[in-house]
Amino acid sequence: MRVGTFVLAAQFPGQGQGEALHRAVRSAEVAEESGLESVWLAEHHFVPYGVCPSATTLAALLLGRTRRIRVGTAVSVLPNQHPVALGEQAALLHLTSGGRFSLGVGRGGPWVDLEVFQGGLDAYEKGFPEALDLLLDWLDKPRVAGRGERFGFREVAVVPRADELLGDGPPGPEVIVACTSPKSVELAAAKGLPMLLGMHCGDEEKAGMVALWRSAALEAGQPVEVVERVAHVSAGVAQIADRPADAVETLVKAMPGWLRQGLDAHVTVDGRHRVMRDPVAYTEFLCGLHPVGPPRLAADRLAATAERTGITRFALLVEGSGDLAATETNVQRLGTEVLPLLE
Repeated sequence: MRVGTFVLAAQFPGQGQGEALHRAVRSAEVAEESGLESVWLAEHHFVPYGVCPSATTLAALLLGRTRRIRVGTAVSVLPNQHPVALGEQAALLHLTSGGRFSLGVGRGGPWVDLEVFQGGLDAYEKGFPEALDLLLDWLDKPRVAGRGERFGFREVAVVPRADELLGDGPPGPEVIVACTSPKSVELAAAKGLPMLLGMHCGDEEKAGMVALWRSAALEAGQPVEVVERVAHVSAGVAQIADRPADAVETLVKAMPGWLRQGLDAHVTVDGRHRVMRDPVAYTEFLCGLHPVGPPRLAADRLAATAERTGITRFALLVEGSGDLAATETNVQRLGTEVLPLLE
């Protein structure tokens, strides 16, 4: 079982942005100290839901401050940036970290980001497959040209090459795709790429997406050995306490204010109508779904998800209390009290 943290750098009501980022950095440092396997960093723009605008930049900082833990993006939003620029950053982090970087990518949402960064709505609605192809080419080939509808450029040399890692290690950074629909599942499957599945999904839904991925991958001609060894990632929430009621109370007191403030701040690029979940009901839903409670309950829920879905990698939101000291303690307990129960 490979358990890691999912870091949003969430800005809770009454907090400053620097405070949120400091908590994000400390939670990652404590994750390594506590024996967790990975830390996954989210990217958001212009909203307090998450105040990290560049997951790769924060990943670079954390890779420099740590020695063992894997650091990944969950996710870098492809429609907001050029795939070659992202590929260059990924190769750089892969090579300089000794192969400890994972690149998670997704298409994000129909937000005003698309206007600010000039990607446009087409980049969100239609352009993700082309951008992903170009990114994968950059991480795999010595020379690349842009020959798509959105990205057209003459052939250039790939520098630095992702396969130039010194010593033993993978030939390039792991690439993982955030999947929220059958279409994105099939796209990831066709390329043999693992999925990142969201914390709003229950085990049954995730099991269905894994089954779809497997059948689509085989149909696309992916080798059986690739299909068998792929390691998808399940996102969730973790809050460890001695009593279940205490863990739930911690999150229900803090998370709805953050969700309400953060989700309300999202602005669509085209004025389309949005329906927001009730923050209290959503928090309670997450508490019932994920490892929220005593160590034994948390371990049992992770094991049940692994048994039902086949997923054994987890990215768990640990900052739901909104408090620095409580977050550090939560991460420590996850590593020292829950992980041993999964061995």
